[in-house]
Amino acid sequence: MEIRIESLTDLPFAATQFLENMGDAKIFAFHAEMGTGKTTFITALLHAMGIKEVEGSPTYSLVNIYESEMYGTIHHFDLYRIQSEEEALDIGIEEMIYADSFCFIEWPDKIERLLPEEVVKVEIRKQEDVRLLQLIIEGNYC
Repeated sequence: MEIRIESLTDLPFAATQFLENMGDAKIFAFHAEMGTGKTTFITALLHAMGIKEVEGSPTYSLVNIYESEMYGTIHHFDLYRIQSEEEALDIGIEEMIYADSFCFIEWPDKIERLLPEEVVKVEIRKQEDVRLLQLIIEGNYC
């Protein structure tokens, strides 16, 4: 599945389209270069999931936890600053990932071996010549 985002005004529609097509999947690994729009897109997803007050990127806290009336518990991880899998284990990442809640994970390569098989890989690419983001979603849920 591919979703194209040509401007920030496309984000609500793109987030809704993403949610409508995610099936039973709950764990999403967002792969992209720094500054490509991972947090911006996840923020749009959180809004579409009924979260009114989004705390922004959990760069320093590593995880923000939200409660949605429609979707239940949602974990938003930003693992950019962790140095090892042990550090992720220290914050209880396995308990959160395996708790049957939604997980949106930025910088998932830092904990690759801890991720379950059913994780859905989401690649965000920025096109150089135009202001366009491409979300490439790989998984069996689409």
